[in-house]
Amino acid sequence: MTADAPETRFSISNNPSYLYQAYFSYILEYKNGTQADGFFDLELLKKSLNILVRKHYKPVAGWFQARNNSIDVVYYSDKFNDPPVTTQTLDMDYDTLSRHVHDCNVELLVPAAPSAAITFEDPDPNIPMIMLKVTYLESNEAVVLGVTYHHSLMDGTAFWMFMANWSALCKHLHEHGEIAEFDIPHPPTFEFPDISHFYNPSKTFEHPEYILVNPNQFSKRLQPGPEKIVEKILEISVEQQQALRQQARDIGVSFTEILCAVLWKGVNSLRLELNPEIGSESSLYTCTVNSRTRAGVSNNVCASPVTIASREQTVAEIAALEVCDIAQLAHKAIGKCTGEYLSSSYRYLHQQFKQEQDDSNES
Repeated sequence: MTADAPETRFSISNNPSYLYQAYFSYILEYKNGTQADGFFDLELLKKSLNILVRKHYKPVAGWFQARNNSIDVVYYSDKFNDPPVTTQTLDMDYDTLSRHVHDCNVELLVPAAPSAAITFEDPDPNIPMIMLKVTYLESNEAVVLGVTYHHSLMDGTAFWMFMANWSALCKHLHEHGEIAEFDIPHPPTFEFPDISHFYNPSKTFEHPEYILVNPNQFSKRLQPGPEKIVEKILEISVEQQQALRQQARDIGVSFTEILCAVLWKGVNSLRLELNPEIGSESSLYTCTVNSRTRAGVSNNVCASPVTIASREQTVAEIAALEVCDIAQLAHKAIGKCTGEYLSSSYRYLHQQFKQEQDDSNES
């Protein structure tokens, strides 16, 4: 970087996603049905990805910088933090690879997120925004893309728009070679939406989903003990999915809500079976809610105003209820996430973060 390099700052301090310091990962498998040569050519993947982030997603080609109790993404016109790409070639057949994908074998297929966090004391300037791991097979039957990205710059919806843009650009480069101009299908936007107008000081909400707890004070009775560790894999067939979707329509809830009910009931039934004494303990259901619609925010905004819904019942209550009844509880919990609740959640998070910073400075 030269001393006179143009510098641009994109603030993420108003986006609570950065508080979580979270990386998210996806595993995408592509079958090479025709055994085509050059399937997912590595150089083309890297070239199109670098063009995309440098030209259209400049914050993704920047660096985190913490200062004065605010965190920015800083990027330049002549220096780029290009996404790191690693590769591997495995000696296995397509079915074996697909089992690893199905089992979400992140150790094998996904680039490891850095352990470093954005801090105000000693920020690591080399924390990447997005990372890619490409897995090839010696048999050339398939390719797997493992993608890990920092949640402060993209949520799930924005990630798939990013992937659609990358796919379109990669296809264009493959068909036409060098390009002077190319219009990506989805316009990227990084500004976090202003939701302050939802704030209603006359209404107060509790936010148990964000309350910090000391793990040392957490009830050990909720844990069955190492001699009773049980793994139960929940597999839902296409037919079962269709039946659940019909149940959801019949009672006026979404498929996501009834699927959450299946998981909530299954976990608590297993816990109660392993330790009947915990029936009166609380079970807190939480669900991340995309509030774009409630906030009137376009899908083109990369940082969605996401909040957390919660519902508290006892372990025994959830184990005893029918799935449809639990789905109704989840539906009510998600339904309370209005614009006013969303604004209250964000104020609570920022106040909590400020208190943590003040406590840290005092110590």
